[in-house]
Amino acid sequence: MSSERWERTKQMLEAALRLAPESRSAFLETECGLDHELRVEVESLIASYERAGSQFLKEAAPKVLDLTAFDNPRSMEIGNYRLVEEIGHGGMGQVWLAEQTAPVRRHVALKLIRGGMYDGEILKRFEMERQSLAIMDHPSIAKVFDAGVTPAGQPYFVMEYVPGVPITEYCDQKRLKIRERLELFIKVCEGVQHAHQKAILHRDLKPANILVQEVDGKPLPRIIDFGLAKATSTRLTGESLHTQAGGFVGTPGYMSPEQCDPAAPEVDTSSDAYSLGVVLYVLLTGCQPFQPGAGKEQTIDELLRRVREDEPPPPSAKVLEDEPTSAIRAEARNAEPQQLANLLRGDLDWITMKALEKDRRRRYGTALELAVDVQRCLNHEPVLARPASVSYRVQKYARRHRVGVAVAAGLALVLAVFAAMQTIELRRITRERDRETRITEFMTKMFKVADPTEARGNSITAREILDKASKEIDSGLEQDPEVQAHMMYVMAGVYNSLGLFSPARTLARRAVEIQRRVLGAANPETLRSASLLGIELSEEENNSEAETLERETLAVQRRVIGLEGSDTLRTMSWLAIILRRQARFAEAEKLYREVLEIQRRVPGTEHPDTLFTMTDLAWALYTDAQAGESTDPTAKAKAGEAEKLAREALTIQKRVLGADHPDVLTTLVCLAAILQSEGSRAEAEQIERETIEVSRRVLGPEHVDTLVAMNNLAVALGEDGSYAEAEKLYLETRVIQVRVLGPHHPDTALSTYNLGCLAAVQGHREQAFSLLDEAVSDLKPELAVRLEHDDDLKSLHGDPRFDALVAHAKQLASTKQTQ
Repeated sequence: MSSERWERTKQMLEAALRLAPESRSAFLETECGLDHELRVEVESLIASYERAGSQFLKEAAPKVLDLTAFDNPRSMEIGNYRLVEEIGHGGMGQVWLAEQTAPVRRHVALKLIRGGMYDGEILKRFEMERQSLAIMDHPSIAKVFDAGVTPAGQPYFVMEYVPGVPITEYCDQKRLKIRERLELFIKVCEGVQHAHQKAILHRDLKPANILVQEVDGKPLPRIIDFGLAKATSTRLTGESLHTQAGGFVGTPGYMSPEQCDPAAPEVDTSSDAYSLGVVLYVLLTGCQPFQPGAGKEQTIDELLRRVREDEPPPPSAKVLEDEPTSAIRAEARNAEPQQLANLLRGDLDWITMKALEKDRRRRYGTALELAVDVQRCLNHEPVLARPASVSYRVQKYARRHRVGVAVAAGLALVLAVFAAMQTIELRRITRERDRETRITEFMTKMFKVADPTEARGNSITAREILDKASKEIDSGLEQDPEVQAHMMYVMAGVYNSLGLFSPARTLARRAVEIQRRVLGAANPETLRSASLLGIELSEEENNSEAETLERETLAVQRRVIGLEGSDTLRTMSWLAIILRRQARFAEAEKLYREVLEIQRRVPGTEHPDTLFTMTDLAWALYTDAQAGESTDPTAKAKAGEAEKLAREALTIQKRVLGADHPDVLTTLVCLAAILQSEGSRAEAEQIERETIEVSRRVLGPEHVDTLVAMNNLAVALGEDGSYAEAEKLYLETRVIQVRVLGPHHPDTALSTYNLGCLAAVQGHREQAFSLLDEAVSDLKPELAVRLEHDDDLKSLHGDPRFDALVAHAKQLASTKQTQ
């Protein structure tokens, strides 16, 4: 506590003591406002005053050396240390910022025992703190440099000066997210664990004793003030220290239940684990577990009683308790109130509530156990803090309602509750069993087509099995619309992976309709299906509807799931694809980079989703570069970055996913196109031939990605003068595209256009005009407007038919972009 803070506390205390006891709560409510720690401090001092008598105020003010003999007390020297200013005040004394003059010059923190407190117990505690810090060596614990006694006989010790702020203030000032706060909290636990290994308990862990300073731009927590530390063995001083009967050691609100109860057994490492649990609670929610809402009163005795007897609300519930302040606390954690509650619900609720267990046997036994469980949560691993069993919940209920449970009516109520829970569980099991039966029956009928007696000697493809299932899904799962919609979503994804976008769109749309009716529009399952429908619409050139749907879905996902959720990131990626397909390269690139920045951090660089985004960003940069002038330095830089991204993604994908994975093929196609545009034709052709071979084997000869690879190789062959082979490959590609995608699909039109360019290069003018006339109506707008600048069509310049063709292409492109 600083000297200014102490003066304010003292003035408020004096004013409160002049009032009648029944008027003090209203006075403190008005004067303290949202400063809950100040109110707790004053109430604690009032309680101590009532126990100690009228001499309390005389002894409460901090008094150290007799400073009246000095003209400038702040320049007083103690040995090699010159006092600069008072920076804190605790239960045993003052802490001064001092300047060490020899043998080195540096700023240090110097702690003196308070005047008038030279009784044996306080001196022992001070000596304990001095020795405790001296034997500890950890980055998260302030170091001790020196110790001694002043000429007036006051013990002091000198430790490292930590120019930091309390951990909760630091996190709020920096608006750290929950993950960043947990990573910082783990370091605090490691420091406390180090103290425990040295047989030292802190016994007063709270944000004010955990300061954070930045070292090389990174936050480092430092634990200070072991003034209340207690040895867990007699190794340090040769004798144990005991709390006086009827008193307690620690800070109300952060003390464990056993510290609040003088009759409880000696504290152990689990008591510090409890205090760490309270610190974690405040880091997550912005308030203490038993902190009353705005406008509510609570005395220090009531707070201690609640710590001993009541169960605190889980963090996910606490953050929504006080609506006026919940938005402020959520904003400090870079989240909306409901989004913050969703983040805390589950593992973090379990971990925090286990740390705050009344029964120390069910609590984390050490700071290390708490840190390990928090790390498991960050690693998305199962945590050790599991939901309590039914028998334990009944036991907790009985503890809260001792009187009622002592009578027969209470016992009957408990039995009734137990029976009801068993009935609910039985119903849940029955419902899940029936659901599994329906799914099994549907899957059995789905694959029955592969039975030799049903197939009648014909080979059955995955497409035929999928088609049969999509036709029968209405009748097969009509009794369970939730499962029906989920199966539609799954099958839509399979159709998409096969390049069959029309049936994928139909199934995705039906899934969204059912889920909106059954689950609600904001349900994560509904949002996932809506996002898939958006990209399916884009595959069929319905980019305007697709963009609207993806943006609506993304806005809800950010609120419900959070910005770093995998579904949210997938929707952002698909929206970027839609923007790229509309030639809105700057918007697409910005969105891709935002997604990639998050994915490199969560879930990591080697995750398939991250690698896929790298490939997509490379495509966007390459397409943007192609749209610009070849001599434009910006276009060249984008092409260079695109190649670097594609190569990086390809290297990691081959190692993590294997050479035959479909994502690897997608990246190969992208890299080959980039190399072709940069003039590295030999390497591009080698990659394209390899891609076609693997794609035909893995995806099939009619898959969209296989056709794209074939088209790209044909382009490369044409540029190298291998016209006959290029024409053969174009024709083969177009035949499949007409059958699979349709004669007017943009990919089909591209193959027709490329054939027209090939004819023009070879001087076949009539054939070229015929093919270009056929292609221009179905080309994508960004290709149509580049018609007059295509070098392959230079031989047609000057012909009125070419001018008419260019004008027609521009008109169509303008109409499509407007739509």
